[in-house]
Amino acid sequence: MSAQKMSIAKALNTSLRKALESDPKVLIMGEDVGKLGGVFRITDGLQKDFGEERVIDTPLAESGIIGTAIGLALRGYRPVAEIQFDGFVFPGYDQIVTQLAKMHARSLGKVRLPVVIRIPYAGGIGAVEHHSESPEALFAHVAGLKIVSPATPSDAYWMLQQAIECDDPVIFFEPKSRYWDKGEVDTSALPFPLHGARVLQEGTDLTLACYGPTVKTCLQVAATSAEEGRSLEVVDLRSISPIDFDTVQQSVEKTGRLVIVHEAPVFFGSGAEVAARITERCFYHLEAPVLRVGGFHAPYPPARLEEEYLPGLDRVLDSVDRALAY
Repeated sequence: MSAQKMSIAKALNTSLRKALESDPKVLIMGEDVGKLGGVFRITDGLQKDFGEERVIDTPLAESGIIGTAIGLALRGYRPVAEIQFDGFVFPGYDQIVTQLAKMHARSLGKVRLPVVIRIPYAGGIGAVEHHSESPEALFAHVAGLKIVSPATPSDAYWMLQQAIECDDPVIFFEPKSRYWDKGEVDTSALPFPLHGARVLQEGTDLTLACYGPTVKTCLQVAATSAEEGRSLEVVDLRSISPIDFDTVQQSVEKTGRLVIVHEAPVFFGSGAEVAARITERCFYHLEAPVLRVGGFHAPYPPARLEEEYLPGLDRVLDSVDRALAY
């Protein structure tokens, strides 16, 4: 099949359809994923085509969704559980951390839990409390979980396929503000490694590392900087656990500077781990301190203050200026 232009939302829907067609053990479960097709319509039409036993509308109980997914995985199924919004995952956090992440180690490698947990995350849609959060670092700190976040329709399609095929539990963070962004998806291409970082734009003066919703922002920053004669390299991490430090290191050894951008609060965020590792690996190549740009260490604000909270073009450009000033 040749490449098609589609949104991230459509790419995810197409990927789920492909997974359901390819493997009868794949199930989808979550709040309103069936008849409604999900609040973002990611599962639209799937229950109608595959039935209520494979696309399952669950009660409003995240701990029950995750617990049931674990039980299904123990019986040989490959459940894809949807958490309706990022802020709703915490009732299921106990199940994820104490059961899902630990079963493989607890069984000395004999038991695998191929569970995917899809979570729309981050801000940018003007939502109310508990509907715009970036909790990825809370999961990345837990050994036994894999954490990924696509930024393009092509990655959305392929990374979800790879996550469902993975025998380990994968937390699949979907940048909800980018659901309607469109791009080319070639469903016959060879997929990029699930946990590999990708250099989206070559540059020589500074490296911008990002993932999920901030990838588009960083590409805009690179374009604006190019007008001022600055050459920025943009690296999409794609995976938050594990992180492809080698690709970031190669970039920073070339540019000598690194700015990391994510919507989550900077304090103890995933950018801190990248900053620490790259400082260890690239100390003698760095021309400036590694800088981080992200949300503030405060509860996510009301929608009207969202633009002040999120790392937009101006705040990232300011950090680029600071790094280049050294």
